[in-house]
Amino acid sequence: MLNETSPATNDHGNPELHGSHERILTEKLSASRLFKDYERAFFEATGLSVEIQPVGGLDGKHAQMNKANRFCALVARTKGGCANCLEMRRDLHQAANHGTKSLFCFAGLCDSAIPVRVGHDLIAFLHTGQVLLHQPNQEEFSRTTRQLLAWGAEVDFKALEEAYFQTRVLGRSQYDAMLRLLSTFARHLEIIGSHIECEISRDDPAIVGRAKRYMNARHQEQISLDEAARAVNVSTRQFCKVFRQATGLTFTEYLARIRVEKAKSLLLNPKLRISEVAFETGFNSISQFNRSFKRIVGDAPSRFRSRQRRA
Repeated sequence: MLNETSPATNDHGNPELHGSHERILTEKLSASRLFKDYERAFFEATGLSVEIQPVGGLDGKHAQMNKANRFCALVARTKGGCANCLEMRRDLHQAANHGTKSLFCFAGLCDSAIPVRVGHDLIAFLHTGQVLLHQPNQEEFSRTTRQLLAWGAEVDFKALEEAYFQTRVLGRSQYDAMLRLLSTFARHLEIIGSHIECEISRDDPAIVGRAKRYMNARHQEQISLDEAARAVNVSTRQFCKVFRQATGLTFTEYLARIRVEKAKSLLLNPKLRISEVAFETGFNSISQFNRSFKRIVGDAPSRFRSRQRRA
């Protein structure tokens, strides 16, 4: 799973959230009992922190991102070191749009990011790392200090050297196994995130709230736009306008998203055929299911299922 990679552009075609919405979801996820229990258990088992950071949430407070690694915290306090760390974290986020990615910083430490999605929206990244995947050596540390000096950094190099040689060292296989655990945890967060998003949506206009409840209850049926509008006692034209303004999605797009989220859960059951999942969630053909699923999730249903089994 470990992948040393360069920055990649987002070619998925799905809109990413940039603003308050993903921050609210991320804050609620990080405050959840599930996250706090996992964070504590992960640290007790590995000695490493796990943190969740919203999309677009990078700023100058980089020391907080390195709370489990004293070497990184010291580097982050320097002008050049902080800028380099932030640039690397941005590159890592860009590369991790579609799956777990790892990058190595100028000092040779590994940092990793695991994407967290709610529906088709990328909302955050899980992070762990700032570890060495080889034994530290004096030559590499000397190269690191030369780079910091070239950036004009002012740092206590004795304290930096002590922290560098105390950095956690892991084998690649052990580190890969930890990333697989975090990938599984990210999927659990996605399920919780969907529930949290439903709670947030209670602030929607009454028409939209009633429409969402109607669509969730009857997603297995072949409901139409006109039927949904009649169910909430408004004209089809008014329904389309209000629903799109509140959700950013059309009726058809939102209904497909509900069905795909239900399908993702059913696909975890190996006894169900993909065709059964498709019809159970309201799609009227396999081709329609495949198109919708790939557009929203980014993978075909069969590939999504196989990835869950491998994780």
